[in-house]
Amino acid sequence: MVVKDVLLMFAKKLSMSLQNLIIEAWSNRDLLKEATYSDAVRAVIEDVDKGRLRVASPEGDKWVVNEWVKQAILMYFGIQQMQTWELPPFEFYDKMLLKSNYKELGVRAVPPAVARYGSYIASSVVLMPSYVNIGAYVDAGTMVDTWATVGSCAQIGKGVHLSGGVGIGGVLEPLQASPVIIEDGCFLGSRSIVVEGVIVEKEAVLGANVVLTQSTKIIDVSGSTPVEYTGRVPARSVVIPGTTTKKFNAGEYQVNCALIIGQRKASTDLKTSLNDALRDFNVSV
Repeated sequence: MVVKDVLLMFAKKLSMSLQNLIIEAWSNRDLLKEATYSDAVRAVIEDVDKGRLRVASPEGDKWVVNEWVKQAILMYFGIQQMQTWELPPFEFYDKMLLKSNYKELGVRAVPPAVARYGSYIASSVVLMPSYVNIGAYVDAGTMVDTWATVGSCAQIGKGVHLSGGVGIGGVLEPLQASPVIIEDGCFLGSRSIVVEGVIVEKEAVLGANVVLTQSTKIIDVSGSTPVEYTGRVPARSVVIPGTTTKKFNAGEYQVNCALIIGQRKASTDLKTSLNDALRDFNVSV
């Protein structure tokens, strides 16, 4: 057995040991008074911070939520003490530390970008003045543009562009709830919002002001008949905001929906494909 295999086996056993301790402490919070359990919580947060553990992990073509990691994050709030940070003229009072050592991480962080300790920010990520919450995972080459927010436990793939003011919702409870997932190569236009565990699949494009919740109708209008989705945007879709008619007791009214108006072209590289998509379909960003 090679050294790499031994290390992987050891890491898996260590993770299982932490998982058992977290599950025990979740069932009996008094255990957190013991160093063994509180240290296990802190060890999980350290592993999440370094990207060794994730709140949700891809398995084949599906995502699996690791509920026990969310349990550790929730218990971490309980064992952390409030403290004051002063950066005149600003003052902050909170339980959570912030990430640091961006140079060593290979991350560009433009003031006043803020990422909480317990979020993973991969090398070559650019953080414009933005916010990344605990439990989030931001993969390599992603741009988090000005005033974009990445909520707790959100999973952001490689080479994603979150444009100015994008809102990615967070989730800690209920434990079984899936976080928002933005897969590799996606482009989210200005002020677009994705919440409630919606999955935006690989290389999809959301135009400006697209709002996606679990109840938002996502309607593919690119063919001869409409095809409706909820909770996910199919890979390589180009999406714009729209409206659809809904009946209420007082009559019929227009409510927000999202319209899939086409697909990125496979014949071009991603950057050119993105530009083509925005130009061909008149998508605002």
